[in-house]
Amino acid sequence: MLAPLREFSDQPDFLRLLGIRILSGIAQNMLVVVLAWQMYNLTGSAWDLGLVGLLQFAPVLALTLPAGHLADRYSRTRILSICTAVQTVTVAALLAATLTGSMGRASILLASVVLGSVRAFQMPAQQSLLGALLPTALLPRGAALTGMTMQAAVIGGPALAGFLFLETGLAAYAVCLVMLVVAFVLGIAMRSGQTGVSQGRMTLDSLLAGFRFVQRSPILLGAVSLDLMAVLLGGATALLPIFAKDILHVGSEGLGALRAAPGVGALIVSVWMAQRPLQRQVGPWLFASVAVFGLATLGFGLSTDFWLSMVMLAITGAADMVSVVIRQTLMQLDTPDEIRGRVGAVNSIFIGASNQLGEFESGAVAAAIGPVGSVVTGAIGTLVVVVAWMRLFPTLAWRDRYTHPDT
Repeated sequence: MLAPLREFSDQPDFLRLLGIRILSGIAQNMLVVVLAWQMYNLTGSAWDLGLVGLLQFAPVLALTLPAGHLADRYSRTRILSICTAVQTVTVAALLAATLTGSMGRASILLASVVLGSVRAFQMPAQQSLLGALLPTALLPRGAALTGMTMQAAVIGGPALAGFLFLETGLAAYAVCLVMLVVAFVLGIAMRSGQTGVSQGRMTLDSLLAGFRFVQRSPILLGAVSLDLMAVLLGGATALLPIFAKDILHVGSEGLGALRAAPGVGALIVSVWMAQRPLQRQVGPWLFASVAVFGLATLGFGLSTDFWLSMVMLAITGAADMVSVVIRQTLMQLDTPDEIRGRVGAVNSIFIGASNQLGEFESGAVAAAIGPVGSVVTGAIGTLVVVVAWMRLFPTLAWRDRYTHPDT
């Protein structure tokens, strides 16, 4: 685990970026849980519960393109520090409102909008910094390590929130506040990425530059669209409550384990890839990982055994992490620095859309043909996409190394 980090001993800003990602990531995932719990405790309304999630997600779609432009024009580290500072102030306000007993529905909804808006600006800046901070030789390991921090936050944030929430959420807010303060200090200590790389003003043409660049690149278009289609068709997360209750008969405790299984698989693989990064056959590995994702999803859909279902879900998470690391590395290497923010914004939109639309697609198909039918047909669709995309994007399918031969 520590061996890969030793290679970055002369990359202090990258290590600071890792610290920011893990601390702010855990805090963000904790806040998702805490705000939802606190809202439900206050109002008892399922509508308000859904509204909290919607108001954290909607700003990401609305603001990500402008955020990508800003990440290319201004200091990315400064944007990151400002985002962390706003999150810190927001959590401090939530802590104060909880302490004084003045927390209400409006406060939680406003905080949800602020946190969602900040996340929209934070994601492109974080993504584009990776390629700016690391030399080409270290990018595969760096992408794996950032994926590891993401999975650690996804797993650890909700678990820590559940442990700390207690009656009022004070302890959870206090821990989030400390984490964000430390992340802010790490951000202002960063020295790289202090100047913008693009000086153009914001126009519709500049906002859409990321889309045009991805459209013109068979490698990036193939990688991003492959992930979009795989998650759109093969995702089963939205249906896990049905499988836990009606098919596997494991109740809420089993549901928590099922939701954690993909993250555990992804975390294990990210550690492995950080120590042994791929060097050759990255294209075949990418398509193989998506195929394994589809096969494991198929196995989960057909399983009636809890432990087999857990294994299948862990494999989906592991396969998805291989795909994420390869895609992120290719994106950093194939994108000029002056447009990395906008291309990262496009990637964020694709990821957000695939997750949200994938949950809707799973639910809609399950309503028509049942949950098992929904997962099985989605998994088969994913495998069909793998075959089709290999024919549509042969340069991606047979890409050997991360870097082009003339690089």
